[in-house]
Order: sequence, then structure tokens, then C-alpha cells
Amino acid sequence: MGAITVIGGGLAGCEAAFQATRLGCRVRLFEQRPHRRTEAHRTGGLAELVCSNSLRSDSPESPVGALKAELRIGNSVILAAADAARVAAGQALAVDRGRLSAEVEARLRATGAIEVVRAEVTELPDDGVVVVATGPLTSGPLAAAIQHLTGAERLYFYDAIAPIVAADTLDRERCFIADRYGRGSGDYLNCGLDATEYRRFYAALMAAERVPLAPFETPRYFEGCLPIEVLAERGVDTLRFGPMKPVGLADPRTGSIPYAAVQLRAENTERSAFNLVGFQTKLTYPAQEEVFRLIPGLAGAEFLRLGSIHRNTYLDSPRCLTPEQEARTRPNLFFAGQMTGVEGYVESTCSGWLAGIAAARRALGLTPLWVPRDSSMGALVAHTTGAVRADFQPSNIHHGLYPPLTDPPRSRAGRRAATCARAIAAFARWYAQNLVEVTHG
Repeated sequence: MGAITVIGGGLAGCEAAFQATRLGCRVRLFEQRPHRRTEAHRTGGLAELVCSNSLRSDSPESPVGALKAELRIGNSVILAAADAARVAAGQALAVDRGRLSAEVEARLRATGAIEVVRAEVTELPDDGVVVVATGPLTSGPLAAAIQHLTGAERLYFYDAIAPIVAADTLDRERCFIADRYGRGSGDYLNCGLDATEYRRFYAALMAAERVPLAPFETPRYFEGCLPIEVLAERGVDTLRFGPMKPVGLADPRTGSIPYAAVQLRAENTERSAFNLVGFQTKLTYPAQEEVFRLIPGLAGAEFLRLGSIHRNTYLDSPRCLTPEQEARTRPNLFFAGQMTGVEGYVESTCSGWLAGIAAARRALGLTPLWVPRDSSMGALVAHTTGAVRADFQPSNIHHGLYPPLTDPPRSRAGRRAATCARAIAAFARWYAQNLVEVTHG
């Protein structure tokens, strides 16, 4: 019987531990609480939810719903516990936090193969197969050890995320393709604003509601990724000399340069999703949708991801991790959860599921498995461990991460539903072919 160590008793760590036992491994699961608390947690329980009690949409026609469906097929302990702890929330899966934690602990104990150790881990273990799932508030000593392993420039301690919009919801009559000074091959979409449009946008931005800082957060932003509303406080024209600088962006249809411009950069190779360059923000989600739809071309945009800036600890995973979420410079050391660059409860659970399977197979001397790219799990891990890029940012699961359909329906709703159906089916086939007969319980 193989043995692995899991560090961190959150959603990802608990999922990784449970999946490892289903392949026949024994697990030592380390959790520092309640002996050492974090700034966000309130209890010493495993799998404590520290923000919302919602795991978002449960519809299988949504990306997060499809990801839940795949996790249920894969016998996720977190999803099973969440279903048992469900509270009424319409089409969303919301839970009783206390009951969720208790359900997870009971299910882990019932395996008979998981030892929960209540102690802080300050160094990376030197031997054995290890999964690190310590989350965005990783303690200082362990974060320092990870930083030493990966390199100072590969571990980030603040998370600045710009919104992403669906390409097929943009008004192309109000956008134009151009690279600044013509230096490029048409990589950017640009939304030009005249003086009146800019002032209306600026006024709405300054008046918009913002997310208050958590008690443990201080507004120590990097100068290069200031929230757009903080930058705007420096003066009405500051944005026109910063992220909305129009210089060198002539509209090829008119030959003129707009008063201000918002650049949209492709988020994937299929160019089905674009992010708003330089638009990291701490506006509330409703405020973001209201204000950013004032940008020409975005009035009817579907926001696949909204912006945020918050304290976080995450790896430059495409450079640091293999597709199995194993450290490239340290065999047998796997990472899981938000540290890998996923956002959200369900996404963290998915990362833990994948890491638990990969670590257990390593401990048992089995060959690696790769989840299909067109599944939701595959789409998410392709983002976190795929092509190396200069501007890697954490993400939740959204339509822009999936590969395109070969024969897409004509309607956008049809394409969305078909993409999610394909994802669930791909995962179900893969799981039946590779894991059903070797897992237990």
C-alpha cells in the first residue's frame, strides 16, 4: 500500500486525501488549525468555507455546473458532502458551512486510511509523495520554503485579475483591430471612446460601489497593477495616460485616434474570450457590469469572469508545474487548490481531485493519467499548467477555457450547452475507461 502526505485541510487537501485512499493509499493529512489560525478562518474544522456559502450554479449547462457533474461522476467527497449539506438557493448549490465541514470530516474518518495531524508544517518534506494544498493564506515559513524551491519570481502574494468577456457578445461595429503604432499582427481589439463617452465612463467609475478590504488586507497594491478606480482617483485624465491610453491606436476605418481606448487581449488561442487590459478592480460585481458596459462595444457583453484584487498566494504554474500538478524541479511534490491558479470552491476541489489521483498513482508505481482536454477538468488544468505566458493569472472555469466545438449550434445558448454536454460526456468516458475498476468505495 502506498503512502502520501497532504498538507492543508481545505477543500483541495481533503479531496486529494480522499481520492488517494480510493486508489488504495494511506494518507497523513496535516492541518495547522486550530493551533495556528489564519486571518480568514473562524473554526478548526476541515473544509471550512471562508467566503460565500455558495458553490455557484448547479446547472449542467453552465461551466461550473458541468465541473460539478464531472466531480460527482468521479466520486468527489466535497461534492457528496455539499449535496448532503445543501440549503435552498434556487439553481445554485449553497450549503450549511458547519454541516459541510462535519460531513467531510466524517467521510474522511470513515475511510480508515486517513490520519489527520493537527500541526503546522513549516518546511517541505524531503522524501515521499507530497501534496501541498495550503491555499491563498499559506503561512509565512512554508511560503518561504515554496518560494525557495520555485524561485522568488514564481510565487505571487497578491492577485490582480482583469475581467474577461465572451468574444461573440461584443459589438464589433464599435471595436476595431489594431496594435499600438502598428507593431503587431492585429492581436488586440480596441474600444474607442470620444470625450463625452470617456467622461460618462469616468464619472460612473468614480461613483461605483467598491468591495471593502477584509480585516487582514491592506491596500498595498503594486504600482503596475493598481485597481483602475484607484488610478482614476489621481485625476480625470490619468486613465488616458495609463490603461486607456489611445496613443498609437488609429482606427483603420477613420484613420483617427480616439480620445481614449480600452484594449481587449485574446485570452485563448481560439480568440473566443478577451480580457480588458489593465482593468483589475475592487468594484463589486454588479458595479463592474454596470460601469464596464458603458465602454463602446461592451454594452451587451457577457462577462465570463469579473475582476478582483485580493491577497493570495499562487504559483506561476505553467512554468512551475507539469500537467499532473507536479513540481518540475522536485519529483513527487504535487500542488493543489488555489495555489495552482484556480479560483473558486469547485475549482479548488477539482484541482485537489486531480492531484490526489496523480499523487496516489505515483506512490503506487502506476503510469500517469491525463484528463481529456475537452472536459471541464481538462480545460481548467490546461489553463493552470498549459502554455507558458508572461501574464498568467488565476481563473475560475468559464466558457473561454474550453476548446471550440467542431460542429457548433448556431445560437450562443446552444453552443454553451453543447460545450458543457461534451465536457461531461468526455470525462465520463475517460473515468469509466481508466479509474472505475481501480478505485475503491
